[in-house]
Amino acid sequence: MVPSSLINQLRRLRADERGAVSITMGILMIPMVGFLALGYEVSNWYLITRGMQNAADAAALAAAINNSTNYDVEARAVAAQYGFINGVNNVTIGVSNTATCPATGTTNCYSVTISGYTPLLMSQVVGFQGAGNINGSLQKQLNALAVAQSAQKNTPLCLLALASSGVAQGISTNGAPTGNMNGCDSMSNTGAVCSGHNLGLDISFAAQTNTTCGAQQVHNDPITDPYQSQISTSIGAFSSLPPCATPYTQESKQGNHYTILPSNQLNGPMNLPSYPATNNTYKWCGDYELYGDVTVTTPASGAVIVIENGQLDLNGHVFQTASGSFLTIVFIGTGGYPHSPTDNTNGPGGALNITAPTSGPWAGMAVVQDPSLRDPGLDVSAAGNSPTWDITGLIYMPHATITLKGAIDKSTFGNQCVVMVADNFQISGTGGIMKTDIGGCPAAGLTMPQAKIPGGAKLVL
Repeated sequence: MVPSSLINQLRRLRADERGAVSITMGILMIPMVGFLALGYEVSNWYLITRGMQNAADAAALAAAINNSTNYDVEARAVAAQYGFINGVNNVTIGVSNTATCPATGTTNCYSVTISGYTPLLMSQVVGFQGAGNINGSLQKQLNALAVAQSAQKNTPLCLLALASSGVAQGISTNGAPTGNMNGCDSMSNTGAVCSGHNLGLDISFAAQTNTTCGAQQVHNDPITDPYQSQISTSIGAFSSLPPCATPYTQESKQGNHYTILPSNQLNGPMNLPSYPATNNTYKWCGDYELYGDVTVTTPASGAVIVIENGQLDLNGHVFQTASGSFLTIVFIGTGGYPHSPTDNTNGPGGALNITAPTSGPWAGMAVVQDPSLRDPGLDVSAAGNSPTWDITGLIYMPHATITLKGAIDKSTFGNQCVVMVADNFQISGTGGIMKTDIGGCPAAGLTMPQAKIPGGAKLVL
């Protein structure tokens, strides 16, 4: 038999609960440590992610405000100020200017993504393995995304240098001590250099170096020719006009002056409705020279004079549109001929004083050179001086060098709207364009070229 004393001791042992808590705590210690460690690490991940998000937000805003070709450099530089450097400590920073804008669905927003890793600590106790193994260390990947939209706005230009020839300075001045663009904005697809005077420009945009032009110098990406497609299409319609007889009538120099055949001499009133035309388009062949002042009366909808392989030599006289008349002069043809309004007199220059049509395919366009022409005969050597230009509308010479030596103003009977597009502008003396009113060009039928003013930005994601 089992001794009763032993039985009593077994009964006491069964009823004894001392040390139970220690055993329970020992069993629960592992998950408790794991959850405490996980809580700490999750908080740490949150803090790191919050820092990443702040950096991404700031970088996206910086890229949207920059809004130029080096937007990505700007964004990464800002992220670096927050301690996140692309390619350092396994940090990757992605920048894009084609992100989808949530509100509009357009793809012109700026996005910044920041991705990085942080080592796992005690969270491994509960079996968490992270998303990567870097140099033998388990890592947790953290990410942040920000999307911003530029709040920039467009501003109209009265002077646009396309610089397709590759000229280093699309806009260049030589002194110009009194040059005054009277509040205009300009754009050069290459550089702009103003020596001695800022030309009175409000904002001078340039894709490259911009030296002292305008009250503000602003970088802008090159602008595509806004008129080429429309003008080329309209010029294509000239194929229905009668062909020119060859050889083309050209001026000849006799002593100190130029002469031309009587058939190409212009003088006195010119009532275009009385001339044969195709859709109010009149074709002239070769050079034409004024032998007196000419006042042109057009149909109410306006008219187009097409000059093929020739110049319009004002010869010291005035070529002007009458009140209520509207005219576009288009120079077309082939290389080897002059294709511009000129003044070949030795004395005081003449004046080109015309108002562009306000409707139709040539709305707002006053003087146009065919954009397919590339020839030295396109250049104008003394615009605003010899001849004087008083023009309402667009002066479009995309492959010409225009040397401004005087002031270009609106026409006598037109709105306050003068816009010039050329390959490059060389400005000296009092060269400049008189003020273009905000409503002047819309009233004249012309949509002005646009440049983008960098402004603020807003986060959209």
